[in-house]
Amino acid sequence: MNQIDWEQQRAFLAALEEGSLSGAARRLGLAQPTVRVRIEMLEAVLGTPLFTRSPGGLIPTERGEALREHARAMALASDAFVRSASAAPDEVAGTVRVSASDMIAIEVLPPILADLAARHPALVIELSPTNRNEDVLRREADVAVRMVPPSQDALVARRIGAVTLGIHAHPAYLAGRPVPRRFEDLAAHRVIGPASDSPVLRAVQDKGFPVGRADFGFRTDSDIAQYAAIRAGLGIGVCQAALGKRDGLVHLLPHDFAFDLETWVVCHEDLRNVARVRAVFDALVVGLSAYVAGGKA
Repeated sequence: MNQIDWEQQRAFLAALEEGSLSGAARRLGLAQPTVRVRIEMLEAVLGTPLFTRSPGGLIPTERGEALREHARAMALASDAFVRSASAAPDEVAGTVRVSASDMIAIEVLPPILADLAARHPALVIELSPTNRNEDVLRREADVAVRMVPPSQDALVARRIGAVTLGIHAHPAYLAGRPVPRRFEDLAAHRVIGPASDSPVLRAVQDKGFPVGRADFGFRTDSDIAQYAAIRAGLGIGVCQAALGKRDGLVHLLPHDFAFDLETWVVCHEDLRNVARVRAVFDALVVGLSAYVAGGKA
């Protein structure tokens, strides 16, 4: 067992998550035969196959699937080790990984991070846009922006406030069309929404609004694509009020429909006094507080 090295496990994890040797090779920046040899070496040491080959790619065996989380935990620990070693704890330098939802990461954070980078040129930011709450305790991220209150005790958290969602349309879409005055008036318009069930849609339905997939004339499960469609004048949809205000959209039915997302910035308590993490944490708190305030009527 002591013949197993991390490069073999990296190749295994990449093949597991990519589903093919070619995908793993691209992800690792290696030649495909190198990835294959590393996996074969790992299988030889373990004495068991980790994949079966099929026309669609690699399928993990039961043993391979059982090792998934262990390999992932090692990958997270390795990445966190590299970030921790990227600079001294008292320097605002080195790498900090930030996780946020797609919309926040792509539409809101770049100007905040640009200002931070101008003040601290030795700082490197890894930005992970994802609607999955990456695990700060496992160091999937050093700092995370979350739209739900954190529940773990080992986290340092700062509540930013509520990001308000509202119904919006581009002026070009509304030109020559009747402006909705009641929620029921939306039935006469092309409404933009998810293609399948989503937390926001369920929350809207729970508030008593009778809307579902069949009501949407443009459907996509991507929040970014929904917002792009609203901004392009494809129809009426729900987006963050601060973004709508920034981009000149018309906020419709503000007194009839509003949905707030509580917003938090969190980091692991062990990182609270690491200078680079503290600088990122504080910059996100200030920048997001201004963003939330800017979206209020």
